[in-house]
Amino acid sequence: MQSMEEIYQQYSSTIYKYLLYLCGNAHMAEDLTQETFVIAVKKIHEFRAECKVSTWLCQIAKHLWYKELKKAKKLSTQELTENLTTGYIVEELFLQKEEKLQFFKNVQKLDELSRQVVYLRMMGNLSFIEISEILGKTPNWARVTFFRAKQKIKEEQENG
Repeated sequence: MQSMEEIYQQYSSTIYKYLLYLCGNAHMAEDLTQETFVIAVKKIHEFRAECKVSTWLCQIAKHLWYKELKKAKKLSTQELTENLTTGYIVEELFLQKEEKLQFFKNVQKLDELSRQVVYLRMMGNLSFIEISEILGKTPNWARVTFFRAKQKIKEEQENG
């Protein structure tokens, strides 16, 4: 069995990229990656090698992401309640949510790589250089892919 330091060296980048894809936020992905390995250190004695180490780490990471989503859902419910009591109009909130929902539906219609570029750029606030490093492409490819994806989303929004 490898040491935790070796495991970290080998898999930290993979776990980070996986979490970045899930959450679309570089800072959160970084925090959750660190948390993943903290938990792995605490629970390494429970690892029975029934799956690959990378799979085990991804399961921990995904569990942490789901926990984060539950926290965010509770917070957004509180924010909505606060906003309603401070005078926001329900219809306005509904329309904003519908627009956002339609946008994400249109993003889901994109091919996998275009979808990843859009999420990394818009949700993760990453540069085209950073996106190209994550996806193993050139910065120009990332820029062109993002532009084309935006055009497709815009066409879908106009037609739908």
